[in-house]
Amino acid sequence: MRALIQRVSRGAVSVGGRVVGRIGRGFVVLVGVTHGDGRAEAEWLAAKIAGLRVFDDEAGKMNRGLADVGGEILVVSQFTLYGDARKGRRPSFTEAAVPEQAEPLVDYLVQLLRDGGFTVATGVFGAHMDVEIHNDGPVTLWLER
Repeated sequence: MRALIQRVSRGAVSVGGRVVGRIGRGFVVLVGVTHGDGRAEAEWLAAKIAGLRVFDDEAGKMNRGLADVGGEILVVSQFTLYGDARKGRRPSFTEAAVPEQAEPLVDYLVQLLRDGGFTVATGVFGAHMDVEIHNDGPVTLWLER
């Protein structure tokens, strides 16, 4: 699994002009799944997201986590994180898992984060989405297992 995590002041996702998920301060997590991924990868990713300390403390250092600041999470599935554009002009997506494998793992990741006490909004798996990201910092991290 791969995740591109952005610390945000706010974020939202819309499908067909209708907002389906919205958060305030926290993380927008764009997540991709590849063929060999399973529950262990989702569990690792959830623990990393929950434990990241990228919010400023009183001294202005990135030392506070999502729970410390009452942050929220917006999870958006994005198979294009497994796009390979090294050859030619059109990316190959052969490394992205098929929807039947990816959707349950994204759902499991969301459930793990909710079980951890976080407010989690989502996009709509497989839909064309407009994602609004107000990156704070900017702070952007790439996680992969």
